[in-house]
Amino acid sequence: MSERFFLYDDMVDTKTRFVSFVGEHQRFDLAIIQTDRYYGKQLVLDIQGGRFAIIGTDDLDEPGYLEHVYKLDEGDAQELREFLYELI
Repeated sequence: MSERFFLYDDMVDTKTRFVSFVGEHQRFDLAIIQTDRYYGKQLVLDIQGGRFAIIGTDDLDEPGYLEHVYKLDEGDAQELREFLYELI
């Protein structure tokens, strides 16, 4: 067996917020991880849906981005977008 080649293997301090809220049609269970690793963006994990994305305000402004990443309809994505604007 050959030696494993790591591109990187870092340990960083993070701040994680777990939040759950109910929208008009859906419950959101999120883990929001802050680190200095992603250039000011945050790692947002949808715990129930098993999806995640690195998100900043530029991503929230991108039409259709949350719908695509989290497989949401337009209304549910807008509720998530409004919540994330408060944090990011």
